[in-house]
Amino acid sequence: MHLNPYGEYAVRLAASLANDWPADRAGIEARTREFGMTMDFPVGPGDHEQTRRVIDDWLTVVDASSPDARAVVLNAHMAAVTAYPRLTDHDGEGWHLHYRDDGQTLPATLQAVISVGTALHLVTRGVHRLRRCEAAPCRAVVVDVTRNGRQRYCSVRCANRAGVQRHRARTGTGTPGAPS
Repeated sequence: MHLNPYGEYAVRLAASLANDWPADRAGIEARTREFGMTMDFPVGPGDHEQTRRVIDDWLTVVDASSPDARAVVLNAHMAAVTAYPRLTDHDGEGWHLHYRDDGQTLPATLQAVISVGTALHLVTRGVHRLRRCEAAPCRAVVVDVTRNGRQRYCSVRCANRAGVQRHRARTGTGTPGAPS
């Protein structure tokens, strides 16, 4: 199976922004660079706030109640922002596809890239590979890129916390008034 890296970096970027929101536009742009985006983004008024709305909208895909619901929401997101795919060769990246028009603002570009990237991730890896962390009370987004497709936690810390909770539930330790 060929896994499209476009999907992986885009969905990981979205999760990174959702899990750790930058304080300003420069922080968003720096994060895009960390995840491999090399293009410059024209500055637009309200970029920071509009990009937050893009991420909040994307979280409706993460939180969809079923694969069918997820597909409906994601299809609507892509229909609203994507353009005809086109080959491009910029910034020494080599030939690749863009699913957006050139010269878009930061929020518009991220909405297109994240929507299409999420769709590519879900169809190549599996529609179940995007979720919230299962370690209560954590609500971080988990992008499952593991080989076996069973990642349930956002971090080792949350996996350990969930393991401790399961152990305490099994043994009856850690309950109020019980010795621990």
